[in-house]
Amino acid sequence: MQDPNDILSNERLSRIEKIAMLTELLGEARGLQRAATEGGMDPEDGVTRNLRDIELALEKLSAETPETGAATL
Repeated sequence: MQDPNDILSNERLSRIEKIAMLTELLGEARGLQRAATEGGMDPEDGVTRNLRDIELALEKLSAETPETGAATL
């Protein structure tokens, strides 16, 4: 999984491209978190931190982020 800060700092990407890439990462991170909680894996193995990093990167771009919470996992 790509690092959200690498995407954010990539000057070759437009704002829209960054948002698209971060949104895709957000979906992947949520899927991993869902799998971790449903599969008995440790949900705090870095997936939650990565999810938060992606959300913060999207906020820096003033992108609209989908609602978060248990119902969205």
